[in-house]
Amino acid sequence: MARPLVGITTYVEPAQWGAWELPSALIPYMYVEAIERAGGRALLVPPSTEAIEETLDALDGLLFSGGSDLDPATYEQEPHPETTGTRPARDRGELALLEAALARDLPVLAVCRGSQVLNVARGGDLVQHLPEVVGDERHKHAPGVFSDHDVRVEEGSLLGRLLGERAPVKSHHHQGYGRVGEGLRPVAWADDGTVEALEAPDKRFAVGVLWHPEAGEDRALFEALVEQATAYREEKATART
Repeated sequence: MARPLVGITTYVEPAQWGAWELPSALIPYMYVEAIERAGGRALLVPPSTEAIEETLDALDGLLFSGGSDLDPATYEQEPHPETTGTRPARDRGELALLEAALARDLPVLAVCRGSQVLNVARGGDLVQHLPEVVGDERHKHAPGVFSDHDVRVEEGSLLGRLLGERAPVKSHHHQGYGRVGEGLRPVAWADDGTVEALEAPDKRFAVGVLWHPEAGEDRALFEALVEQATAYREEKATART
C-alpha cells in the first residue's frame, strides 16, 4: 500500500554548507524521521501564498512545524519587547495554507509555533511572553535546550485517547495561547495552568500542541496523523473512481 504524503512546513533561514551560505528552506530532520517512522512519506512545504490548493491536492496530511515568533500584527497586537525574529512571509504562507487545509478537512498536526498558527488562523491570539504570566521560564529555560515537564490531558479528548491522562513533554516556547480561536478547545495543561494543547472537535484530525513531540520518545501523535492521512488518501482515491 502506498504511503500517505504528509507535508511539513519549513523555515526559510540563512544556512551554510561547504563554501555556500544562502537563504534555505530547511527543517530539523527529527520531523521527517517522526513522520516516516509512523509510516508516512514526508514532503517539505516552503512558505508561500501561491498555489495553495495545488499543494493541498498533492498531500494527505500536514505537519506545521515550530520556529520563530508570529508577527503580532497577525492577531492585532503591538509587539512585546521579547517578541523577536518574526518572519511575516512565513506567517502569511502558513496561515493561508492552514485555513485552506481546515476547509477541506485535511488531517493537521501543529507543533509549537504551528499550534500558535492554528489558534491565530481561527481568530485567537497569543500571550507574547509567558514568564510575565506564570512567573518563571520553565517552558524555555535556555535557548536550544528543551524543558522537560508533564501535562495533564483532558479525559475523553482525542489527545487524551492518544496520550492518556498525563504525559511527559519537551517544551521550548516563551509564548502561549491567549484567546482561544473559534472551534478550538483546550485539552492539555501544564502544572502552572498554561494551556498546552488545542484540538478542533468538528474536524477529523486537527490537533495543536505547544510542546515538541518530535524530540520525545512518544510516537502516538505522528502515528495518529499518518493513520488519518491514510484514510484521507483512500477517500480521495474512492472519490476519483
